[in-house]
Amino acid sequence: MPNVHVTFLGTGAGQCVHRAHTAIVLDWDDGTRVLLDASSGNSALRHGAQLGMTASDFNQVLLSHHHGDHMAGLPHIQGQRTAVSPGGPPLQVYGTEESMAAVQRLFRATSITNQVDQDGLQTASGRRVVLWRPTEPGQWVPLSAQVRARSFSVDHISGAVGWRVESGGLAVVFSGDTRFSPSLVEAAQGAQLLIHEAISTETDREDAHRRAHSTAGDAARAAAEAGVDQLVLTHIDGKYHFDPQPLVDEARQSFSGPVSVACDLYRIGVTGG
Repeated sequence: MPNVHVTFLGTGAGQCVHRAHTAIVLDWDDGTRVLLDASSGNSALRHGAQLGMTASDFNQVLLSHHHGDHMAGLPHIQGQRTAVSPGGPPLQVYGTEESMAAVQRLFRATSITNQVDQDGLQTASGRRVVLWRPTEPGQWVPLSAQVRARSFSVDHISGAVGWRVESGGLAVVFSGDTRFSPSLVEAAQGAQLLIHEAISTETDREDAHRRAHSTAGDAARAAAEAGVDQLVLTHIDGKYHFDPQPLVDEARQSFSGPVSVACDLYRIGVTGG
């Protein structure tokens, strides 16, 4: 029976000052570790270190989109990986063409001794330390012999996607940033876990949708229509940091399964049926 352990290294919305920005680790039972988004700054590294995760443990990153609060931590992760494990494999970064173009610009702006090219990042001696892996929505990506991932378009900015990651009948779906998205509902069908952003309650629905984000009600509706087993809300705004219960209460009005709000360093286990 497959299982996956989920660790939230960052759960805050872009303007939240109380939480680190989005970064989520999936540890599959075959030893595959996948990082969903890379936060900003070195917060993913700091929180990972508290749990015994080092930069050299992150070999594969699935990016949802190219906003800084989701991908600006990549140079920090790469730099620490190279320092800790100079002979290690290159970091593989998956995302849409638009996200990859933004990542390249980020590394060009921040790299001092490394060289950016169309394939990734290499040291002055020519050793490859990062590989760009551009993908199309709907394209399956093999992450190991047993784990695979597929992105799907969402309603946020151009090039934004969510991800479905699965192994042996066990599926975890990550929304990235999005308004309510029918494509997410389709991609999440039958998943055991849906990790969905919820920046506000319906009270602030107009503002959430103007910013291309979801309410807790939107997330719960997606979970219900997809028939998932469990819903975890993340990408939490500062208004709900100290008291996230209104998000849970609203989600439970539309989704009958377990609902929780992630916080930084929150960990859960999920087992396939």
